[in-house]
Amino acid sequence: MAPSEQSLSQDDVFELLSSPRRRYVLYHLREANEPIELTTLAEQVAAWENNTSIEEITEQERKRVYVSLYQTHIPRLDEAGVVSYDKDSGMVMLQPDADEIDTYLNSSDDELPWQWVYLGLAATSTVLLGLTVANVLFFGAISEAVVAAFIVAAFVVTATAHAVDRLQDKQSIPSELQN
Repeated sequence: MAPSEQSLSQDDVFELLSSPRRRYVLYHLREANEPIELTTLAEQVAAWENNTSIEEITEQERKRVYVSLYQTHIPRLDEAGVVSYDKDSGMVMLQPDADEIDTYLNSSDDELPWQWVYLGLAATSTVLLGLTVANVLFFGAISEAVVAAFIVAAFVVTATAHAVDRLQDKQSIPSELQN
């Protein structure tokens, strides 16, 4: 079926998403936002399936997933118009019809909205520095250098926590792919 001829039915979407491997493929392609080699895709899927890192998967785990993707899952997604697969280059690319599937996937509601954390920290820092410079209440007794050091430390701690959170997210199975 050509992607532009007919949109996916709900039954088609449910059938496509019934396989965790296909969900992993779609998720990884969406996150990468660019074509990915099938071998690279197989490595990431194998790592998620075995709850380990790409470096720690065995050759057997990698090969088992690669063969399954090559023979079954990628052709099925290609046939549905959700991905395109170039057998010559080994590249897999997400197609626009994949957007139809997004409404059926769980969104990650438990993810910390880091942009709001940084915005809150910036607003709090601005108020704190303003109170200190204006000598309001006991803030006048605190030097601007101490307040500035506190603000910098707060941003360093927040940025470190954000980096650790992102690293843990990359190494774990995405919540929308968990059973």
